[in-house]
Amino acid sequence: MPQKLTKTEIVKMILNEDQDIMVEDEDIIHLLLDRKLSKPIYTDKSKLSFGERVADKVAAVAGSWGFIISFVCVLLLWIVLNGMLLANAFDPYPFILLNLVLSCVAALQAPVIMMSQNRQEEKDRQRAENDYRVNLKAEIIIEDLHEKLDRLMLSHEKLLLQLNLVENEKGNAGISVKE
Repeated sequence: MPQKLTKTEIVKMILNEDQDIMVEDEDIIHLLLDRKLSKPIYTDKSKLSFGERVADKVAAVAGSWGFIISFVCVLLLWIVLNGMLLANAFDPYPFILLNLVLSCVAALQAPVIMMSQNRQEEKDRQRAENDYRVNLKAEIIIEDLHEKLDRLMLSHEKLLLQLNLVENEKGNAGISVKE
């Protein structure tokens, strides 16, 4: 059975602090309220390496309908042109040169797109980490608010009971018995 973490341990985990935090529950909540937990995800494009910028551009272009449609048009033009030239075709019917070109494009394009996807995956992971930290902070603060509200309600009920007792005592003291 997993051990339940204390608020202090959760706050240390959220704030990424290794030192011991020796504070009261109220101070823990204020520590959370005073800190912004999310970290910036988007990096400055000027800080990206040349390869990263190229990978992003290739992924943006190669993953578009414009690229697919234009690539299909080039393939059809290649096939039609070589079909019409017949004896003088630069790439006759089995289209071996076309096959070689397509293989080279695929061999170069796939790893470049994967590099861009890996960078996007890292951004997504950081975004998920930010969401988790913010949600955990919100959960702790809401739990603290519930505890405070429960204490207020209990205090209110005690005050009402005391008020009723005082009113009953005054009411009983004010009644005189006639004989």
